[in-house]
Amino acid sequence: MRKVIRTPFRIFVTGTDTGVGKTETAAALLSLLADSGHRPAPFKPYESGCASVAAPADALTLKTAAQSDDDLAAICPHRFRAPLAPGVAAARLGCRSDLRKTLRAFHTFDDRALVVEGAGGLFVPLDPAHDVIDLIALLNLPVLLVARARLGTLNHVALSLHSLAARKIPVAAVVLSRSEATRDRSERGNAELIRRRHRVQVLGPVPYEVDPGRRRIAFRRALQLLVKTSGR
Repeated sequence: MRKVIRTPFRIFVTGTDTGVGKTETAAALLSLLADSGHRPAPFKPYESGCASVAAPADALTLKTAAQSDDDLAAICPHRFRAPLAPGVAAARLGCRSDLRKTLRAFHTFDDRALVVEGAGGLFVPLDPAHDVIDLIALLNLPVLLVARARLGTLNHVALSLHSLAARKIPVAAVVLSRSEATRDRSERGNAELIRRRHRVQVLGPVPYEVDPGRRRIAFRRALQLLVKTSGR
């Protein structure tokens, strides 16, 4: 009988923009993996806008969701107080982020389920020579693209998907997230059009919820199929 080798769930969460729900998406995936008995690794290699560089909020959110005991220095090796692109924030400090440090931290999580959360969109600079899309290519991970469920999404999603395709980076799915209480009439048609035109799985839209607990449940519900199908 042929032995089936199961590979761990590993994905890079990026977005069409900043503030679209990447951290909520990554946290939901990590919590689903942890609840399924995995020991998922949370990785937020670059975080800007830290109220405290000693306690980067997004990285800590991922660490908690993963039920992780990993060292925060490995989870988030680059942290900046300024709410700017990491490459810009580093330049303001007169330094540059060391990509080798990022890769060393990444390899501490080899052979484990892993969720990486990027910074902003694909072309956010990480250092003078690399953008987020370059990091994705180096890590050789499939992408989960997070986008707002509203007018303008079609263009932003298409540009991101075309850029990923040009680099031959596989896309696991697009997840649409509603970031405000009002519902956009284009929302349902957008999901179907993205699915049909780009031949990609579309998850959501994740409904808007004021209560953080209900919001977390909504993200988990939208993403649970992605985690289940990956284990087949």
